[in-house]
Amino acid sequence: MNAPRGQRRGGPGTLTAFARFVLCGGGVGLASSFALPVTASWMPWILANALITAASTLLATELHARFTFGAGRHASRRQHAQSAGSAVAAYAVTCAAMLALHHLVATPGATLEQAVYLSASALAGVARFAVLRLVVFARRHAPAASADRAAAVPCARPVGGFPPAGAAVLCRTA
Repeated sequence: MNAPRGQRRGGPGTLTAFARFVLCGGGVGLASSFALPVTASWMPWILANALITAASTLLATELHARFTFGAGRHASRRQHAQSAGSAVAAYAVTCAAMLALHHLVATPGATLEQAVYLSASALAGVARFAVLRLVVFARRHAPAASADRAAAVPCARPVGGFPPAGAAVLCRTA
């Protein structure tokens, strides 16, 4: 049975997975935005930001493993490491965008800063979704054709180099 177009066997389709990615990632991001100021009231902001970022990345990776990409199980250590790597890359993209803005515009307004940051975040988010879907949480299924070949009964090679008469008939009956 073939999976519908754009859907991997056993997992959600691309649009469904992307909607779940936005929901999970956005929910964790929103919760983090509330947790950061509270945590920063107890410790230096930079330390609070590092802790909240690490915790939110762990939580989001678990949600993506179980819900977004339909694995239904815990994320492995390898998946956590790869997800963290993609989060660091996304962070680098947003930082680079903000540095470029401040290099090009001496005193950008808050609206321009928000527009650049959100655009860079959206671009990084789409790239991160692709990495998570295609690499981190990719399903490793053997193609259907190889499963069909494994079920087929192999034909015996002729002894002495002479082809047997009716080899096709013999193979079908074997």
